[in-house]
Amino acid sequence: MTEIITEWITHYGSTVGYVILFAIIFAESGLFFGFFLPGDSLLLTVGLLASRGFMSMWVLLPLLFIAAVLGDNVGYWFGAKTGPRIFTREESLLFKPKNLLAAKAFYEKHGGKTIVLARFMPFIRTFAPIVAGAVEMNYRSFFIYNLLGGALWAIGVTVLGYLVGFFFGQVEGMDKYFTLVVIAVIFISALPAMMHVWNDNRHEIFAWIQKLLNRRAVRDTEPDL
Repeated sequence: MTEIITEWITHYGSTVGYVILFAIIFAESGLFFGFFLPGDSLLLTVGLLASRGFMSMWVLLPLLFIAAVLGDNVGYWFGAKTGPRIFTREESLLFKPKNLLAAKAFYEKHGGKTIVLARFMPFIRTFAPIVAGAVEMNYRSFFIYNLLGGALWAIGVTVLGYLVGFFFGQVEGMDKYFTLVVIAVIFISALPAMMHVWNDNRHEIFAWIQKLLNRRAVRDTEPDL
């Protein structure tokens, strides 16, 4: 998905890119269906693109910070409105209770610091503000942690991507490898999320593969007519 967004930004211009970025970071920060969106890899990638002049850091940094903080606030108020009953909500295509319960366990261990720490943890990041609202965390404390976490994540990761792109561009003859650097950054930053998905779904994946193999074996043993 990050590659598609990058192509849109470079093809249609930064204005469309800013709108897309705001929507994705907002959704991933606090809407329960946004857990699959590419937050970390996206921030690193737009930082890299900004280092090459495709986007403005002066626009990106406040935009991404505001999107992250607003998204967390929406998640908090959603959790506060639904209350503890959200923990017994049935699973659906867009709602995975195990992710919410994992965020709840993390919150019970780390308290308010969860809102900051979860920013750097795929999946937990999306559900942490919802949990904070559901367990009635003091809103003032939540908001302070939210501001800190939003700044460290949205601004910090984007600046990191910018610095990587900037210093890479200072090495003579390395410009031709810029696309490879972007791909490598996307892959490395998305790896934790991919591992999470694999660990949670590996049994279903193996069962699906075994089903395909069995079907193939049955087909191969059937006599030709």
